[in-house]
Amino acid sequence: MPTSWSRTLSGAFTAGAVLSQVAHPLLRGESLRRTTIGSVVTFAAASVTDAARRGGPRAAATTLAVAGGLGLLAEAVGTRTGRPFGRYRYAGTLGPQVLDVPVVVPLAWTMLAHPAVRLGRHLARDLPAGTRDVATVATAAWTLASWDLFLDPQMTAAGHWAFQTPRPHLPGVPGIPLSNYAGWLLTAAAICGAVHATTRDTPGTGEVPPQTVPAVLLGWTWLGSTLGNAVFFRRPVVAAYGGVAMGLTVLPYLRSVLPGRGTRP
Repeated sequence: MPTSWSRTLSGAFTAGAVLSQVAHPLLRGESLRRTTIGSVVTFAAASVTDAARRGGPRAAATTLAVAGGLGLLAEAVGTRTGRPFGRYRYAGTLGPQVLDVPVVVPLAWTMLAHPAVRLGRHLARDLPAGTRDVATVATAAWTLASWDLFLDPQMTAAGHWAFQTPRPHLPGVPGIPLSNYAGWLLTAAAICGAVHATTRDTPGTGEVPPQTVPAVLLGWTWLGSTLGNAVFFRRPVVAAYGGVAMGLTVLPYLRSVLPGRGTRP
């Protein structure tokens, strides 16, 4: 994919993802369901085309196959065994399924795995070589897993899935067992580690693409989810948990990539 095309597509998909999520609080019923699915697909497309811009078609295909494939595997095992998330079932409201998992769910893992790995690489860029990879995966996994503090309360409230035994849970956030968050962190570490190990920017292609797309995707996810839960969805406890947890990595990343703060990959 030529750089100009991947740049245009990633920008267009990023704008589409943000706009579709802005509309969420205004929608109800079937329109909300369709927009939920569409926003995940668009967000994932933004991430995959940004991967193509950085590493070519191979990086894009690898990102989709690795993040989506591992996400599908984890969800298929989870729905059958209850591990590592706890026992849960999908309600059949999120479109076509593979192995009893909605296709949109592996795309949800993909959509944030790529920008999370970009964040991890950026924040770990000045560390000694011996610790750089570990720090990259750790910060990427934390970023991806902390997103679930927003995601699961929203999706369970909408009836898209439910846990069989939702206890013990975080104070103020019933319906989601603590095992789910531990499972997310474990799965996120596996996905981010695999994406980091299998994708690299194409050398010798000139200027490194800026961090704009990953920064917008992560920044909007963090700020938009915090605001949405605090104001529109009336879940201030969820906003506090997710805002603090995700902000631990996203805020330093955004501060680092602001104009004049340095934009190395």
